[in-house]
Amino acid sequence: MLSTHNLSLKAGQRQLVRALDWQVGDGECWSVIGRNGAGKSTLLKTLAGLRSPDGGQVAIGGRPLAQWPLAELARQRAFLAQSRSDAFAYSVMETVLSARHPYHDNRYWEGSDDHTIAMQALAAMEVDDLAARDVRTLSGGERQRVAIAAMLAQDTPLLLLDEPANALDLAHQVSVMGLLARLCRQQGKTVVMVGHDLTLAHSVSSHALLLMGDGSWLAGSKEEVMRADLLGAYLGHPIDVIQHGTRSIFIPIETPA
Repeated sequence: MLSTHNLSLKAGQRQLVRALDWQVGDGECWSVIGRNGAGKSTLLKTLAGLRSPDGGQVAIGGRPLAQWPLAELARQRAFLAQSRSDAFAYSVMETVLSARHPYHDNRYWEGSDDHTIAMQALAAMEVDDLAARDVRTLSGGERQRVAIAAMLAQDTPLLLLDEPANALDLAHQVSVMGLLARLCRQQGKTVVMVGHDLTLAHSVSSHALLLMGDGSWLAGSKEEVMRADLLGAYLGHPIDVIQHGTRSIFIPIETPA
């Protein structure tokens, strides 16, 4: 589904990622993990084609991003940004319907099928009752769920999400992450997401990519990569893992004051 070849990412003169050769298969759910400034958001924007790499290339379906027509690319991948600014008084429904534009070809107005898909996406995020609301009046968590609903309505095989649990309460964090896991497991969609809750990431992900922020990286199955010693090194703080039934719970080890 997604691959990078000798990918290099920089922030100014600082090397964030060096020589990233990475393969993401259909139906896999990846968590991208690293400390602040390690290049996680930069990587996601590059994977989405919103930023040019500083070296190497990104390919979707074996086809370099530069060779994808924009409308066709919009039917292949959807991107959830870490934050957004709503300057205009769009309704929630209009906001979600905008994600259906890649399927309109020469048709300008949305059809009944678009409205049905949009309402299904809003219902999945439990915000269908807000369909007529101005997006500027929503709380942060409500706005995040509307953004995820728009991504669902775009109906792409590849989902790129920068902190999807951002601003969500506990119940919706769990439900959103569970939904993403089911999309991978049941529909064969591919998910690459950034997050900071290691326990939640481990519970839903099949794989993880660790970024050190100095160019180095490590990718593999969650069993191989999400180990206490490796996570502690990449996050800059010792981590302990507690087994609770079938779950792994990750907690920072307290250090003396």
